[in-house]
Amino acid sequence: MKNNRVILAFSGGLDTSFCVPYLKFEKGLEVHTVMVNTGGFSDQEAEKIKERALLLGASTHTNIDAIDTYYSKGIKYLLFGNILKNSTYPLSVSSERIFQAMEVLNEAKRIDAAYVAHGSTGAGNDQVRFDLLFRVLAPELEIIAPIRELGLSRREEIEYLNKKGFEFSWEKSRYSLNRGIWGTSVGGVETLNSYDPLPQEAFPSEVTKNGSEKIRIGFEKGEPCSLNGERMNPMELIRRVEEIASPYGVGRDMHTGDTIIGLKGRIGFEAAAALILVKAHHLLEKHTLTKAQLTVKEHLASWYGQLMHEALYLEPLMRNIETFFEDTQKYVCGEAEVELRPYHFSVLGCKSRYDLMNAKFGEYGEATRSFTAQDVAGFTNILANPLKIYYSVHDND
Repeated sequence: MKNNRVILAFSGGLDTSFCVPYLKFEKGLEVHTVMVNTGGFSDQEAEKIKERALLLGASTHTNIDAIDTYYSKGIKYLLFGNILKNSTYPLSVSSERIFQAMEVLNEAKRIDAAYVAHGSTGAGNDQVRFDLLFRVLAPELEIIAPIRELGLSRREEIEYLNKKGFEFSWEKSRYSLNRGIWGTSVGGVETLNSYDPLPQEAFPSEVTKNGSEKIRIGFEKGEPCSLNGERMNPMELIRRVEEIASPYGVGRDMHTGDTIIGLKGRIGFEAAAALILVKAHHLLEKHTLTKAQLTVKEHLASWYGQLMHEALYLEPLMRNIETFFEDTQKYVCGEAEVELRPYHFSVLGCKSRYDLMNAKFGEYGEATRSFTAQDVAGFTNILANPLKIYYSVHDND
């Protein structure tokens, strides 16, 4: 017979808070909650999430720090690929879910749970991301998704919790925030249509800085390694850039894209560090990689981002692309300068000892040192030959 232990992926938000008493009182299960931190919570916040889970009725709660794993197996390759979904969104949430799901499964095996549960709705991508990983890596576990199965609205969840004696207010639950070190997504009333922008209060940080500020970001083999000349590990650098840039309102935008389940989806996000690092890294690559490398890499990055977004992280092609990405980063070393202003940033320029914009071969639009005017004339004549042949045959088209 099955035991009655269920492991619940718990964030402390409305949906997962609803799941605890529902699984306990309506399903009769012994609920064990786990919060997988991918950079969205401080130690103090993680402790409050634990307190909330136990107050709601969880038998046990575990906080797991997966930040280093998330960086080394996820963020690093998103940065190497300069990946922005639809040229806009840095996959802040979709990339997290893969690693959270894997940690949840590890915890399920540790406590020998028979069930695994999550708080995803039936109208979003996250349900697929969790379910797919669970089905591939632990097909023996039964999946429970209460919000999806019951088709509840957020107001109905609040009413249930209030009836059970747990205080939740609509005002505090109007917006759904998913926070991680690579950015925060924001969903709410305005994101359900194609027009309305999110109000200032929907975003987690306040805009408090005016004027402008410049920062210098160093990279070594494609990974961020220094800020304003001070060396630090990539995770600390991401946090520091976020702290400096988010008070300018940098990194806020709305993303509309095709969901895994076939709907068009719209969501707000705030990801100052992610956007700044992707753009700074990309500029450095433009100076240090060849045209062929950049072209092929852009094509593979599109595939990588798509597969990550659609929960296909376990697809072997992902490891193949990661190997390619790693090899291209050998000479992506140098420093980029970024200027921050309210609601905007600019990557001003970069320096690298591997800069292929080498002056000894000439300056574009000014002078050449490696070929002559006659060389260009001959080259152009040869380059034009296939088109000359084509139009001589199709002269009447």
